[in-house]
Amino acid sequence: MALIKQIRQRTGLAIGVIAVGLIFFLVGGDLLGPNSMLLGSSRTTVGEIAGEDISYEEYVEKIEQTKLSFQQNTGRNPSENELSSIRDQAWQALIVEKIFSQQYEELGLVVSDEELVDMVQGKNIIGELRRQLTNPQTGEFDRSQLITFLQSLETADPQQQMFWAQQEKLFADSRLRIKYDNMLATTEYANSAEAKMQHKMANTTADVSHIQIPYYAVSDSTVSLTDGDIKSYISKNQDKYKVVESRGLKYVRFPLQPSAEDSANTLENIKNLTIELKETQTDSAFVMRNSEAATPFVTINPGDPLPVNFTNNVDNPEVGVVYGPFLSNNTSYVTYKITDSFDGDARMRASHILLSTEGMDDDAKAQVKVRAQEVLDEVNDTGNFEVAAAQYGQDGTSQRGGDLGWFFKENFVTEFADAVFAANSLGVINKLVETEYGYHIIKVTELAQTTTQKVAVLELELIASDITRNDIFRNADFFAANSDDAASFEENAKTENYQVTTATNVGANARSINNMNSAREVIRWAFNDASVGKVSTVFELDDAYVVALLTSKTEEGEGSIENPEIKAQATIALRNEKKAEIIKEKIKGLETLEAIKEVYPDASIGTTPSLKLNASVLPGIGFAPKAIGSIFGLQNTGDMTDPITEDIGVIVAKLNGIIPATEIADYTRYQNEITASASQRTAYMIMMAMEELAGVKDYRYKFF
Repeated sequence: MALIKQIRQRTGLAIGVIAVGLIFFLVGGDLLGPNSMLLGSSRTTVGEIAGEDISYEEYVEKIEQTKLSFQQNTGRNPSENELSSIRDQAWQALIVEKIFSQQYEELGLVVSDEELVDMVQGKNIIGELRRQLTNPQTGEFDRSQLITFLQSLETADPQQQMFWAQQEKLFADSRLRIKYDNMLATTEYANSAEAKMQHKMANTTADVSHIQIPYYAVSDSTVSLTDGDIKSYISKNQDKYKVVESRGLKYVRFPLQPSAEDSANTLENIKNLTIELKETQTDSAFVMRNSEAATPFVTINPGDPLPVNFTNNVDNPEVGVVYGPFLSNNTSYVTYKITDSFDGDARMRASHILLSTEGMDDDAKAQVKVRAQEVLDEVNDTGNFEVAAAQYGQDGTSQRGGDLGWFFKENFVTEFADAVFAANSLGVINKLVETEYGYHIIKVTELAQTTTQKVAVLELELIASDITRNDIFRNADFFAANSDDAASFEENAKTENYQVTTATNVGANARSINNMNSAREVIRWAFNDASVGKVSTVFELDDAYVVALLTSKTEEGEGSIENPEIKAQATIALRNEKKAEIIKEKIKGLETLEAIKEVYPDASIGTTPSLKLNASVLPGIGFAPKAIGSIFGLQNTGDMTDPITEDIGVIVAKLNGIIPATEIADYTRYQNEITASASQRTAYMIMMAMEELAGVKDYRYKFF
């Protein structure tokens, strides 16, 4: 008995030691490290908004609220990438609370109780609830689900009731922000003079010949620069060379690639599972249980293709036959089986050009209808539907030629869907279709298809086994342990033939380094713990182990010649300026582009027959707004511009002809374009201005 008592006493002590150890393991960095929550409250500040310190505790509370909302909406915990987004959302929510609440109060903006009721259970249910409460069969909002949910709140547990209270507050806050943004967005207005200029910019074209003399046409040795010259240039151009806090790194990446043995084992496993898939009578349950595919059992709707890896390996797959396994992008092995094929609801594919009438009165709508008919006539005459969609379309599809993809009839408003599904041939429907959104010009691009297929996808990821991972870690750990400084880091990497990668200007809140994702811990180390020349321990990323070396620290402020990157940038810019002067002097007095070409054989002569006034790029040359501005400043055919200095070289252009924009009867379209563009930018610009005025300071990188 005494022995048992002694064991129990020691077990209790051991458990206590383990518990304390676990606590320090989990939060020790925050308790005793440079951001200690025990060793100084000043180190628990994650930022500052409008002169108010934001504590770690306040920020974490906001994160938890946002995270709870995510969990309730999705039914799962967030991934690491999603958690990063949640932290950003929480930070933005704090900014809005601290900055905008005073604005709302001063302007008298409120969300009344009646308005909130209408938002969550009235005639105007907000989009967030509509998306959460949809009928899986129809894809439409299901009001009965909402009613059931609201009725259940009376007997729901306190956590569920608290969640709903938070949701209602979020809905109200969101509505206040929408009111505020909309109030300012509606102040945007374009007058007729601006509309005329917009029309002129878009429709005035010039036929020009041009020559570009690249800076490399003048040898670097021709230009002499001193550190004093470069320092003076940086000082005069501080707007170009202001710097934010950043770090420079070098690192060696040890990829977690599967070994040949890992690949053989995975292939053997999926071969065995493929045999079982051939024999099972419950395909969907089998792949749901055994497949590592994101969607193991998929429905291929009419018009949609089978998986690319499937069709690349099988020409005419049959229903009920198992195909595979196939190697997919060297990352997995996949086996496929079409378990069923049947006639489902029809889908069609079409493109459209929308001329919007939203918010317009009857007279304005009539004008839009006239314009829409003109566009339809133009499309019928030219056959260039996609070009017209890009030019006239007023929704997001315009940039892809109006393509709407494949869709079911119920996916669109009745008038539009009826017109498309009534078509029995491909091509443009020769009449305008009016909906609540405006007038549509429609082109049917695929007729109705009904074939629907069910596909079982059995996939096993090709990943490194624990044994392989341990071997790779030992190599990384040995390298880190034997690299004490920059010199030994470079020497050991060279000896072991490891690739050393350089990363510059890594920001404090970055989450990736170059193309290396999920590198947040490496960045935190660089900003919080590392000194220049220090080598890290081994970091574990999603697909690799990493050992890093801190090579430089840049503090926020004015750029200086002491910063190697800024010195290099300023040297190039100043040298090019001096080269431009040399080029201009050498071609002074030359009256033809061909004569300039004789002086600088490296120069390139070209012609642009339809250069628009609103362009900023010269085809075949690059970004050249000053040159384009000078071209349209020419008065007569045959006139040449003075030599123009651009980042890409010195440009001289000759005007061959100009076609001015013709006057039109109605510039309303251009007024609407300007107003809509400005209104869309309003919310973002307001946020940026408010943050700047509030002096928002973000120290979250020290903690997350």
